[in-house]
Amino acid sequence: MGIVKIGIIGAGSIGLLFAANLSKAFSVTLYTKTSEQAEMINQNGIYLQDGAAQSRVSIHAFPVSRWTGLEDITIIAVKQYQLHSIIHQITSLKCMPHNLLFLQNGMSHLKLLKNIPATNIFVGSIEHGASKINTYTVSHNGKGAINVAPFKGGIETIKEFGELCAAIDFPITLKEDFYNMLINKLIANAVINPLTAILQIKNGELITNTFYFAAVKKLFLEISFILNLEDPIKRFRDVLRICKKTGHNRSSMLKDLEEGRRTEIDAILGFLIEEAAIQRKTATNIESYYYLIKGKEKDRRGVN
Repeated sequence: MGIVKIGIIGAGSIGLLFAANLSKAFSVTLYTKTSEQAEMINQNGIYLQDGAAQSRVSIHAFPVSRWTGLEDITIIAVKQYQLHSIIHQITSLKCMPHNLLFLQNGMSHLKLLKNIPATNIFVGSIEHGASKINTYTVSHNGKGAINVAPFKGGIETIKEFGELCAAIDFPITLKEDFYNMLINKLIANAVINPLTAILQIKNGELITNTFYFAAVKKLFLEISFILNLEDPIKRFRDVLRICKKTGHNRSSMLKDLEEGRRTEIDAILGFLIEEAAIQRKTATNIESYYYLIKGKEKDRRGVN
């Protein structure tokens, strides 16, 4: 077996979820923002709650400053706005990593990846529902797809990785076109995240409440117009499917606001506002929701 060691940078909900599952087949090292969190994970392991079931796995954890890039694959599961420092660390390594997999929402991070001289770079989109309960506990709220596509380099490594993940019931779907894959996730994020964060509701209420659903349709139409979608009906059905599948979930943007964290609104609606400006199109709804989320960020975080 070629792939043995997996590094995961970021111990939020997705980082913990991946670490807990991948440890069934690989030697996993988790790199955290703080040494305190690494110490807690080393002492307690990671607890994975999946419905009524709970399991515990032992994981080696270190602060991200200790990462040297020597694992067979490194998965970067931090927020988009945290990527600058991670990429600076990557480009400063003595030995450049061979395989990097980036799991960020939105599209703004793509221009940052062009500056990384790694051999193989992959990007992914996650449809699993997960929430971080505490430093070392994650709740798996809903199973969804993990889609991965090559951004640069070969595809063989990620194919082998996908086959091994399927064997532990944590399947990965390989996509050829990274742009279309990320656009699909961007559309869902751009509709679900801002509306649920502003309304402070679970995802499913966007389609069960007729008035909220009217707002969903209006926002989707504007997104479709800016992205020049060829099959908007199919894309809209995809959004509804994700809403239903994650109906009991609170979106990551809502949770970020509730916990006083910065959101990923710049990587999601900010990207669409830039696209609208390039095409000289108006984006009235998108801009309004963008400003509302930025205003809530300012209130919760006390920033300018």
